[in-house]
Amino acid sequence: MTAPFKVAAVQAAPIFLDLDASIDKAIGLIEEAASKDVKLIAFPETWLPGYPWYIWLDAAAMSMQYVPRYAANSIIEGSPQDQRLAEAARANNIQVSMGVSWNVNGTLYMGQWHYDEDGKVLSRRRKLKPTHVERTVYAEGDGSDMVVMDTAIGRVGALCCWEHLQPLSKYAMFSQNEQIHVGAWPSFSLYEGGAYALGPEVNTSASRIYAVEGQCFVIAACATVSDEMIELLCDTPVKQQLLKKGGGYARIFAPDGSPLGENLAPDEEGLLIAEIDLNMIAIGKAAADPCGHYSRTDVFRLMFNAKPAPAVMAFDNEEAHSAEVRSDDSPTS
Repeated sequence: MTAPFKVAAVQAAPIFLDLDASIDKAIGLIEEAASKDVKLIAFPETWLPGYPWYIWLDAAAMSMQYVPRYAANSIIEGSPQDQRLAEAARANNIQVSMGVSWNVNGTLYMGQWHYDEDGKVLSRRRKLKPTHVERTVYAEGDGSDMVVMDTAIGRVGALCCWEHLQPLSKYAMFSQNEQIHVGAWPSFSLYEGGAYALGPEVNTSASRIYAVEGQCFVIAACATVSDEMIELLCDTPVKQQLLKKGGGYARIFAPDGSPLGENLAPDEEGLLIAEIDLNMIAIGKAAADPCGHYSRTDVFRLMFNAKPAPAVMAFDNEEAHSAEVRSDDSPTS
């Protein structure tokens, strides 16, 4: 038996394309959450330095103007900015799941970095397959990114955006006894009225069904689109129709799919905070455990390759890890 505790989903816009200013804002949100006795705070997809909405608004060639600035403001592992986030987690005694654009020698990945309450990095995962035009910006992860970590508050995993629509990815996470899931989403204000699958109804439902399927708590952080982002990116009437301000739909769901906490308005920034009780998971699993008693291994099985797949590895060592992407040295302040 465990005692209930509080978690928080961020619903806010970063300071777009300004890494240091966005970290300042992130630390403010971390401190606010800690002051309310939150034990885990989750940030949206690529919140540092912001989701690259320009890839959805014009031809790829027209996006090149943003590439140098976006790369320069994408966070680097072990950098002073990384250290600041680690220190914020440690100083506030709170776990932080941060959505990042992760710069590895010029290649960008859609990352989720998990700092524990001591400032240690528990995991740095990459989105396994960037969605649609995201592939013009980001590279792919590998099976080692499908990970659930033991923490002081429970077993915590994370996925980005439409990874929640990938049945096999979800099953790989469920198989690791995930208790708390961080779902990182950008904003649901793109192509309003023209692409239902990109809207809040479908995507908040994806977070909700993840909770029910996996019998876990889901913290679905969701960013907003700010006036500044609209001014920078939407320089034509057509683009102003394609991307709207707001679009924040942060949600927290219990293992039975019930919503927790008081939702914010779509154009409102802040924290969605809820108390969760891991003892509820036992009730869900008693009814339906898809990787346990409710499975049919004689009919269906998942082949899951969880090994790293580095571009360069030692000639005589099949288990070599990539120093380029992975490091066991985590920033602790």
